[in-house]
This record gives sequence, structure tokens and C-alpha cells, in this order.
Amino acid sequence: MKRLAWGPLTTIRSRLGIALSLALLPLLLLGAAQAGLSFRKEAETQRLTLALAAERGAATARARMASAQVLIETLAPEAVGYECAQRLTELNQRLTGYLNLIRYDAQGRVTCAAASATGGLAPGSGDWFSRLRAGQTSLVIPAPSALSFGRPALLAAQSHTDAQGRFDGAMAAVIDLASLKPEMGDRALPADTRIDLADANGRPLALSGPADAVEAPANYAAKVRQAGSLVYYARDRQGHDRVFSATPLAGDVFIILSAPAQGWFSWARLNPLSSLLFPLLSFFVALAAVWFAVERVVVRWLNYLQRIAAIYAKGRFTVRPVQADHAPPEVRELAHALELMADAIAARDASLLDSLAQKDSLMREIHHRVKNNLQVITSLLSLQQRSLADPAARTAMADTRQRIAALALIYRALYQGPDLKRVDLRTFLGDLLGQMITDYQHDAAPIRTELDADELNIDPDKLAPLALFAVEAISNAQKHALAHKGGLLLVRFIVSGDEAELLIADEGSGTAPELAGDGVGRTLMAAFARQLRGRMEVTPNARGGISSRLIFPTPRAAGDSETPKPKVKQKRNLARG
Repeated sequence: MKRLAWGPLTTIRSRLGIALSLALLPLLLLGAAQAGLSFRKEAETQRLTLALAAERGAATARARMASAQVLIETLAPEAVGYECAQRLTELNQRLTGYLNLIRYDAQGRVTCAAASATGGLAPGSGDWFSRLRAGQTSLVIPAPSALSFGRPALLAAQSHTDAQGRFDGAMAAVIDLASLKPEMGDRALPADTRIDLADANGRPLALSGPADAVEAPANYAAKVRQAGSLVYYARDRQGHDRVFSATPLAGDVFIILSAPAQGWFSWARLNPLSSLLFPLLSFFVALAAVWFAVERVVVRWLNYLQRIAAIYAKGRFTVRPVQADHAPPEVRELAHALELMADAIAARDASLLDSLAQKDSLMREIHHRVKNNLQVITSLLSLQQRSLADPAARTAMADTRQRIAALALIYRALYQGPDLKRVDLRTFLGDLLGQMITDYQHDAAPIRTELDADELNIDPDKLAPLALFAVEAISNAQKHALAHKGGLLLVRFIVSGDEAELLIADEGSGTAPELAGDGVGRTLMAAFARQLRGRMEVTPNARGGISSRLIFPTPRAAGDSETPKPKVKQKRNLARG
């Protein structure tokens, strides 16, 4: 039986897995939708947190700058004289968030400072000092690196006038940018939050390290002043997306907080349980559970029943699927049906074997009766032969009796042999040769025989013309070559590939053999050769006799397994003749 080839999508496991996947797909999609909503909600929360933190930082910075303005105004009268630097130094040490306190004269020179101020301005230099000298009372700008010792800071400056109202210099406070940062320990702030200052174009002033934003929105300053704050997305110099929150600080200076923009991957990595892990884990756990259940509950028992069916296919119907008693009810019912099928097949096989045995006995009995009837006919012909006085009639009657005896020998070989459809040709030729020589030895010279035959099992339809051909050839040798002085009769059967050859040769009578002839025997031999789809050859041999050959396709050759029924009828007609 041909074994079925299972495709990858036709097994029970695959089909149940696909069905379960389709059943769980809505839940997986719902989980993905919930994850998307959660992602957007958390992104909005991040934006709001940054905006509030920026506003708190701006408020803190404005309060720090307001206090710096008050401090500058308070220190202005005292920031003169010999002890000016000492008083500013002591005040700077007591206050936090200030890097330096500096007093400038009307020409922009440093008159005293809490710390060294190597960046003293020359008269007329410095844009911020020029603005104060031009009449602006106060300003807040990013502090030059010379005044902030290289640290990011703001410069808050206040102009002063003398008693006559003339410009008399300025008082400046350098505020550390770190003191303006919001509390980074706030858990509400995203990780890697940065603070910076930007100008009116949105360009960072690089007070807190490398500038983050590369490109700010159009009309950046106007939008920030109108809304009070602005949240936007941009890429930093490293090419990473960040979210920025800008709030006005003072004048054209804006405070900016930035954090990494939350993408799907980063958000899923930071929120694995609530986003994708639980839905995917549930999905694969369900698939694994179904796979295990199918393997243990269905596939394992199907494999077991398949092994039982393979045993039944070998004819061993006594085996019973006893292990299926522990299987689920459906599998037990299938095993019971398989067991009933095995019992039915065993009973049917027993009935068929009985029928075949009866048929075999009947066929053997029929062959036996046919052989007996043919023997009765040969006996009657023998009696009739003895009553004839004409030698030609006696010869014709003897030839007919030998042909019928050959047919009777076929039926005897069938019912005595192990197979009713096949006869061992080598054994049959020996029996036929012995029967004909024994029949002929009563009134003729002694004949020696030599038989050499290859083993071949042949069906009766092909054996009959072959046997009758041998009868005619042997009879001709007995009558024309071996009748007076005897001699050697050679019978040889050779199988060579797709052809077989039957050779019957004699030693001759001492006179030249006659090859031409149109007698009944030669006609029958040609007819038997045509019935076997072969050819006949009658030729002289080296011993002075005649060799009769019958060459025909080997019965075992492909396409020659059965003789057509019309040829069987033709054989019977020839046998009767």
C-alpha cells in the first residue's frame, strides 16, 4: 500500500495551530491597539511633563534673576571703595548659584569682583555694556566664557548713574546655569533629560554641552511667546529623535528641556509587560498548549493505531489495540472499529481460503476426470487399432492416440502438481518422452533418449501446442528414422532471454532424410508454432538425421502472460484433428 505524503499544512497540528491563531488574532490585535493607545498616552504624558518641567525651570530661573537684580541694586552703593572686592567675595561665598559678582566703571573696566575677572572690558567694547551705556537699565544674556570660567552661565547686568544722573558703570552677576536646572531627581522626568538655553531662532547656546536641536520650527520665538511654551520634535547632532519643550526666560533667551523621543521599539523595550510581552506570551503559550494537547491526546494515538493497521496489513489479525483502553473515548471507538474490521477481514479471509480450497479440490477433480476420460478414449482407440487390418489406418489411429495421451498427460500434471495454473516443463517433457518411447518399444528397435531442459513453469494454454508439437516431432523420428535400427533421440529445451527453443533430433535411418513434405504431422507442427507466435525449422543435422526446432517467445517475457481465448479454441480443434 502506498504511504500518504503529508504536506506541512495538512497535519492536525498545523490545522489546529492555524485555527487557534485565527481565534486568538482578535485578542492579539486588541492588545496591539491597547499598546498603541498606551504608547500615545505615554508620549503625551512625556510632552506634558517636559513642558511643565520647562516652565518650572523658567520660573526658577526668572526668580533667580529677579533676586540677582535686587542684589545688584542693593550692592551698587557698596560696590566702591577699598574693601569692595572683600565684601563681594564674602557675599558670593554665602550665596548659592552665583559664579561671580563684578563692578564695572563707566568705561567698562572691572573695578572690583568677587572672583578674578580676567575678561575685563576695554572702553567701548562689549555689546551688552554698550546697550547699558546707551540707556538700557538691565539685561540678561548668556555669560561670556571669560566671565563664567568656561562654565555655562547667565549674565544679569544693571546700569548705574551718579548723583547728576550720568551713567556711572554697571553691576553684573554671573549666575551658574546648573542652579537654574529643574530637579533632575524628579521621577516624572524622562531619562536622559537635558537643559539648555536657546536664542530667538531656536538655536541652542551650547551652555550645557553640545547643541541638541538641529532645526527648530518656523516662527519659533513668536509661537513660544504666544503660547507660553512650545513642544516640538527634532533631531540632535547624533541623528537621534528628541522631544523639546521651550519656555521664554528673559528677552530673547529661552530655556529648553529635551528628552529622547519615544519610539515604538524603545517604548516596547521600556514597557515590555504592558505592551507586547503579555499578548505574545499568551499567544505562544496557547499555541504550545494546543500543540502539546494534540500531540498527547490525538497524534500519539493516531500513530499507535497506524502501527496496528500496518500489522493488520501484514495479515496478523490476532493483534489487538489494547493500549487504546487508556485513550480518549473517541480514540477508543476508533480502535474498536479497527478491531471489528480486523475480525471481519479475518473471517472473510477464512471464508475465501475455504472457498479457494474447495475450488482447488474441484479443479483437481475436474482435471482428474478429464485425464481419465482421455485415457478411456485412448484405450478405445487402442482397441480399435488392433481390429484394423490396413497399416495406414493403424498408423493414423496410433498417431491420434498419442496426441490424446499427450493431452491427458497435461491434465495429470495439473492435478498432481502444486499449482493448478503452472506446470514444470522439464518434468513434463521427461514424462511425455518416457510415455511415447514406452508405447513404441513393443514393436520397434530399442531407442536411446537424451533429455536436456531448462527449468520453466508454463501455463496449460501454452503447454498444449508445445506438447503436441513434441508429439509430432518425436512420432516422425520414430517412424522414419528410428523404426528399423533404433538409435538416439535427443530432446533439448533452452531458454535464452526472451526466446525459448525446443529441439528434437534423431540420428537418421542411414538414407538421406526427406525435408520436403506436406503430411498431416508437418501441417500440425506449423500450426502449433503459429499458435505459440513462433516459428518452426526442420533441418538436417550432422548425425545424418533431422532436427525439428520450435522457437517461440518465452512465456515469462513481458506481454506474454496470458494466451488469448481464440487460440485455446484453435488448440482444441487441432487436438481433435
